[in-house]
Amino acid sequence: MSQTNNNFLLSEVFNVKGKVALITGGGSGIGLMATQALAVNGTKVYIVGRTEEKLQNVVKTHGQGIAGEIIPITADITSKSEIAKLVKEIESREKCLCILINNAGIAGNTQQTEAKTAAEMKKNLFDDESSTMDDWVNTYRTNVPQLFFMTMAFLPMLQKASEHQYGYSGTVINISSISGIIQSSQHHFGYNASKAAAIHLTKMLASEIANNNIKIRVNSIAPGVFPSEMTAGESGSDQKSHIEKEKYEKVPAHRPGKDQDMAGAVLFVATNQYLNGQTVAVDGGYILHAGA
Repeated sequence: MSQTNNNFLLSEVFNVKGKVALITGGGSGIGLMATQALAVNGTKVYIVGRTEEKLQNVVKTHGQGIAGEIIPITADITSKSEIAKLVKEIESREKCLCILINNAGIAGNTQQTEAKTAAEMKKNLFDDESSTMDDWVNTYRTNVPQLFFMTMAFLPMLQKASEHQYGYSGTVINISSISGIIQSSQHHFGYNASKAAAIHLTKMLASEIANNNIKIRVNSIAPGVFPSEMTAGESGSDQKSHIEKEKYEKVPAHRPGKDQDMAGAVLFVATNQYLNGQTVAVDGGYILHAGA
């Protein structure tokens, strides 16, 4: 086989072997899908979350007999001091960080948006006891600022990945949502507004980092409906969640997303050196159905 043909092998195009990654919220749902996609293909993956038992369970269930490695670290990434401690911990173990995936997030409260009169809409969305400023603030605090502070804190380690590997640039992947793109509130205004903010923050980070001639790519993956503790309400002993296929017949794909769908997106965004400042929607056509 010619050398040019070798460059087109899947093992070359999507090569993550020997890379070092850190994934927040890596213990379940989309974070776990990203963890497996990288670790199974040779990446050393640090998974970060608040619940040590959940993280240890991921290592026990999914971290055995694979080409890479899954290493759990307990931390609260909504705190700057905890993020600083996390950076020191990774610095003590690794010379660089190749891939940072900011995935942790919460949904917040839901309210009924459908109404026949202005008075009824006010009752549903203002008078409802679950509609509070605190809920908006908590949702935003978890879903947006941590993307900024995690990226900035790990910037030097990501830059070292670019310096140590010819032709490779350290990369940040923010897991946003199609909820930040579509025109519907999906019954949670606060969550959708926070995800729209996450998408715009991704663009700003990519722009400012590039303006400073720092070779680090920043992109976002906007998932549609995937099985997770957020969408299914729970996860099993293997930290995996399940959604009935029939529940999403309205989506053009006629099903929720699969682990492999997210794995393909993560590997693409992590390895494509020409992708920067973009949001990749992986949604089975949800945006087509809902309108943006």
